[in-house]
Amino acid sequence: MGVDLDSSRRAVSLAHRFDEVWAGAGHHPTEGADPDLGAIRELAADPRVVAIGEIGLDFEREPRPSSEAQLERIHALFALAVDLDLPVSIHNRGAAAELVGAIAQHHGLRGVMHYFALEWDWAERFLELGFYLSFAGLVTRPSRHALREVVRRCPADRLLLETDSPYGNAQNRMGVPNRPAYLPDTAILVAELRGIGIRELAQLEQTNGLALFSRME
Repeated sequence: MGVDLDSSRRAVSLAHRFDEVWAGAGHHPTEGADPDLGAIRELAADPRVVAIGEIGLDFEREPRPSSEAQLERIHALFALAVDLDLPVSIHNRGAAAELVGAIAQHHGLRGVMHYFALEWDWAERFLELGFYLSFAGLVTRPSRHALREVVRRCPADRLLLETDSPYGNAQNRMGVPNRPAYLPDTAILVAELRGIGIRELAQLEQTNGLALFSRME
């Protein structure tokens, strides 16, 4: 996933170097400058780009643009995603209600709530909007009982996993840089919570990933 124009271009370049890699073109909400929508549109025309992301709202991290500026940006990025028929990967920090409202205003918008960390009542609202929920190493923290309950209750066809590397470490890898290769740390626990085998979960993830990121097919 790209968080600005430079990282989005690097993601696309990486996707062309490795068949296993696909890219997202996005603009993180804490970026100071406005997104270059024309440049993102141009990048998103590349067949190796499967999502507009990472985008979203962040009302907690400092420094950050005003909430008004972020909302203006997210509506523009949502409109772009709908126009291009690409899913979005959404970052949320302290702005769940605002994101629910913004998503609802864009008919046809689809995507995933990246690094989902909220309780079931919020999960239900995003699911009702047709979104997927993506879980990372945070769910492996022993104290995250409410998040584990969301993992148990999430519909099978809306469940995704991620690492959010180099962040989002699983409990057993605290203090070391995270890597995509560490996804099984989260997957093993998720399979256990849902009462299924790891191979069944792997097949589910492949099916869901291809359903959402349809250019990968």
